[in-house]
Amino acid sequence: MRTDEDIKRDVEYELKWDPDIDASDIGVAVKDGAVTLSGFARSFRQRRKAEEDATRVRGVKGVANDIEVRLPLINKRPDPEIVREIIAQLKAELPYASDDIKAIVRDGLVTLKGEVEWDYQRRRAADTALRVSGVTGLANEIEVKPKIKPDDLKRKIDDAFKRNAEVDAQHITVEAEGNKVVLRGKVRSWAEREEAERVAWLAPGVMQVDNRITVDY
Repeated sequence: MRTDEDIKRDVEYELKWDPDIDASDIGVAVKDGAVTLSGFARSFRQRRKAEEDATRVRGVKGVANDIEVRLPLINKRPDPEIVREIIAQLKAELPYASDDIKAIVRDGLVTLKGEVEWDYQRRRAADTALRVSGVTGLANEIEVKPKIKPDDLKRKIDDAFKRNAEVDAQHITVEAEGNKVVLRGKVRSWAEREEAERVAWLAPGVMQVDNRITVDY
């Protein structure tokens, strides 16, 4: 059984190991396997990266991300300039879906609205917006409109698990209820649990993933 001190040490090492993060400005606290990140980052992307790094550490049961985004003065930009670049980048990254996505920017905070067919399009739109300089936060309100039956959805996710070397498909069950997917079972690590959820989100038409998988260390 890993102690909170073990987890804290490994999270700090993981943050320092990541070249995209300035770990000197980030604090780490752990209680009963729950990690709290504090301090500040120089971009919203760095803030999210820190959360992803902490989640990967063995023994972590959850992450509360209280990191504040403080943009350097050189990176601050007017909202109209930010939204124009987001629109241009969305057209380049999602040429078939960008016309159905709208970006709203206020004080550097981006809200994405619209409809897409696949969740990967929803996620890529968010990643694209986050890469734009001057963005301090993101609310992704894009909806996924399905074009697939629940039985087909379950089969596609089951097949995807079997192809994935990082997921033990034998210990995971998939239930499809309309556009919602429920995952159950036991896995060996938090990272495997997150990978199973990621794979489920890649299926066409998924609007919600209820991840009830438990981690058996």
